[in-house]
Amino acid sequence: MKTILPVALIFTFVFGLPLACLAQTELESTLEDVGAGLGEYATTRDLPQTIGSIIKIILGFLGIVLLIVIIYGGWLWMTAGGDEEQVKKAKSWIVNGIIGLVIILLAYAITDYVIGELLEAVQGA
Repeated sequence: MKTILPVALIFTFVFGLPLACLAQTELESTLEDVGAGLGEYATTRDLPQTIGSIIKIILGFLGIVLLIVIIYGGWLWMTAGGDEEQVKKAKSWIVNGIIGLVIILLAYAITDYVIGELLEAVQGA
């Protein structure tokens, strides 16, 4: 458990920071275009879309965490050196990560369906 923090930090810096830097490429909009910091979504997004976006962001973050858990389990297995107890621990990490991934994928599918139905109900009314 002591080694998961450095692995998570390395993973975040390797994969997270370049994406954050690439997200800052278009700076042509002015404050008038932004509309109180909401950009083009200031007038076009309603409550169900906003809630759906927030839920999808959270589920995406949890997916990244589960990827780290599975990688940590694989690292434990590779460094086991024949120690059966560590192999069992690694298998447990990997299985739990896969179960969590399935749960997150199901939660994403259910959320996508429910938000879609809410949008149809709101737009149809």
